[in-house]
Amino acid sequence: MCLAYDGTGYAGWQVQTKQPWVKTVQGTVEEALRRITKEPDLTVTGAGRTDAGVHARGQVIHFDTASRIPIDRFPLALNSVLPADIRCWQAEEVPGDFHAQYSAKAKYYSYTIDQGPVPDVFWRHYAYHFTHPLDLEAMAEAGARLLGTHDFRSFCASGSAVKNFVRTILEFNIRKSGSLLHITLAGDGFLYNMVRIIVGTLLEIGQGKRPPAAMEQIILARDRNAAGPTVPAKGLCLEKVIY
Repeated sequence: MCLAYDGTGYAGWQVQTKQPWVKTVQGTVEEALRRITKEPDLTVTGAGRTDAGVHARGQVIHFDTASRIPIDRFPLALNSVLPADIRCWQAEEVPGDFHAQYSAKAKYYSYTIDQGPVPDVFWRHYAYHFTHPLDLEAMAEAGARLLGTHDFRSFCASGSAVKNFVRTILEFNIRKSGSLLHITLAGDGFLYNMVRIIVGTLLEIGQGKRPPAAMEQIILARDRNAAGPTVPAKGLCLEKVIY
């Protein structure tokens, strides 16, 4: 299934086993699926574990079910019991060895920055309001230096349990649309807070606090302290997952 959701009111994607009362996207989706399938033990696996306040247009999940609901009717049935800030927009049957996370070849994330003089009311949950003038050419030059396979531990938040920090960035794009600045990254995988730290670093470069070439030194440093700040979660969106 493909899901879209507004992460504003949720403590992230993943169910909190130690705090089962915490509202999560995964928990809400599982509860809705159990309700329509009458399968009380049904669980789902997502392509990515988005953090609190992060949104998605193309989150992918997989689960096993013996339900007789026709595949093409699953989105309608699920949406009838989901809250309005989560929607299923596609469902299909897949082979038994498909895995929403491990079968993924690439993930696309976008980060939106509101550069208007006054925060846009209608983007307040979906864009980071940042009014400092930015050199977009410098940011684009720095972003291009992220492309390829690198050890990205400089862009991984502390507390991550991963042992392999090597990831491949496949695409980088930055574009301005009115007062909104959109930064898009595609990669074979992302570390904890990686996109948000990359954006924070790009904003420093855009302000002239660092030269574009600094991006290479930051990567080589393999030290979180070498990179810029972590920008707020609300500007981040999981756009799509490629299989």
